[in-house]
Amino acid sequence: MNHLTHPSASATKLMTLNETALRLRKSPAQLRWMLHQGTAPTSALIGGRRMFREADVEAFIDAAFDVAVAAGPDAS
Repeated sequence: MNHLTHPSASATKLMTLNETALRLRKSPAQLRWMLHQGTAPTSALIGGRRMFREADVEAFIDAAFDVAVAAGPDAS
């Protein structure tokens, strides 16, 4: 089974850079800087546009909370 016939391929929700920036409550410029620094959610160029999978953005948010919880309540 290849990427064109994979059953979940059509179910994958893609988000643009602007949509992702809104979801992360960042400006598009801040998200571009995060991409440059390697600290943004996983993305890919598709048709010349930077796209993010919704699941990757949600995993990025979950991971940030996991780190915050592990650091404890006194960390800021």
